[in-house]
Amino acid sequence: MKTKIALITGGYTGEAEVSFKSAAFVQAQLDKEKYEVYPITITLDTWFYVTEAGIKISVNRENFSLDIDGHIVTFDVAFIILHGSPGEDGRLQGYFDMIGLPYTSCDALTSALTMNKGYTKAIVRDIQDLYVANSVLLFATHRSDAPHIVQQNLTLPLFVKPNAGGSSIGMSKVKASSDLQVALDKAFDAANTGAQVLVEEFVTGREFSQGIFRNAEGELIVLPATEVRTTREFFDFEAKYVAGLTEEITPADLTADQQERASRIIRDIYVRLNCKGMVRVDFFLETGTDKFYFIEINTIPGQTAQSFIPQQVRALGMKEGDFYAELIEAAISSAPKLQK
Repeated sequence: MKTKIALITGGYTGEAEVSFKSAAFVQAQLDKEKYEVYPITITLDTWFYVTEAGIKISVNRENFSLDIDGHIVTFDVAFIILHGSPGEDGRLQGYFDMIGLPYTSCDALTSALTMNKGYTKAIVRDIQDLYVANSVLLFATHRSDAPHIVQQNLTLPLFVKPNAGGSSIGMSKVKASSDLQVALDKAFDAANTGAQVLVEEFVTGREFSQGIFRNAEGELIVLPATEVRTTREFFDFEAKYVAGLTEEITPADLTADQQERASRIIRDIYVRLNCKGMVRVDFFLETGTDKFYFIEINTIPGQTAQSFIPQQVRALGMKEGDFYAELIEAAISSAPKLQK
């Protein structure tokens, strides 16, 4: 009997467009002889599945089932490929925990925590050989006085970004004080990101992104790193998703010592944050010091053919379909059993 997969996509933010592309790629890679895949779209208004005949079927939210022509479809596991809220911030994970449906991502607490960049930095900052840039976390109550707070505590240039956003939406690099207010307003007003803003001092160096996952046997596997070189001011939304603006080198050109150190740091981050499934850690290697600076962790990384994780999976010598199968089997085998 095939394993029934609810492939979760869509979402409440501007990242929904990327989620649809990621989910389509994952579905194309999964073994159709082994898995029966149902793409489930989640929006602010509705949760639904579209049949091959084009009929939209609403999800029964009581038990996350579908009624297709009188046949009730339930699922063995949810494969969450929903970037941003509610798939990356713990909301869906909490719901799935309550109904007892296994899922492929980090749990509700870790997802909610890691969606908050400022809180995450506070937890990982004492990991050996990992550094974090000086920063301030601004809440809505700070908005009127935000430029003054930033200028009192930090030195230009700065990165200004929504504290709970993704895909660099609402993010700016600020090199002059006169540009700070516009950048702060842009970050505060980014949709569905919690009206919190993180402002960090700029770190000069090479930028990398590196994935890690736990396989069906429970082993932690660190993927090869990707170096990001962009013609843009920084790795913003356009740099991530417009062809030709960024060069991505996988595997990255790192020394043996740098590879070993990065691998150890990423494993420590994964364990410290109690991650599950696959995650991706972004970091800088500072020019002149060889120090690794933490940028952020992404618990639902992009999964288009050009995305970092698929690149790294291929560099490891693994097929994407086998990689996704590992995540599915690990989620099913490690799922807690509800006591009734």
